[in-house]
Amino acid sequence: MCSTKSTDTRHKKQDMSLRSIHLIFIVSSIVLAILVAIWSIGMYASGQGSVGHAAFSGGSILSGSGLAVYLVAFLRKTRAIGMK
Repeated sequence: MCSTKSTDTRHKKQDMSLRSIHLIFIVSSIVLAILVAIWSIGMYASGQGSVGHAAFSGGSILSGSGLAVYLVAFLRKTRAIGMK
C-alpha cells in the first residue's frame, strides 16, 4: 500500500510566511514605481514626452512614497504583534 503522507525528512518543505510574501510584493511595487517615474521623467525631458508624462511621473512618485509609508507601518505592526 502506498501512503499519502511522506515520512522522508530529507525534503522538508520550507513555506514562506505571509509577512515575507507581503514584503516582497510591497518592495517590488516600490521599485516598479521608481522605475516608471524615472522612465516618464526621461520621456518628458527628451522632448518626445508631454505634460501627461510629467503627471504620470508625479503619480508614480506619490504611489512609491505611499507604499514606502505603508511598508514602514506594516513592519512596525507585524513586529508589535510578533509576526515572523
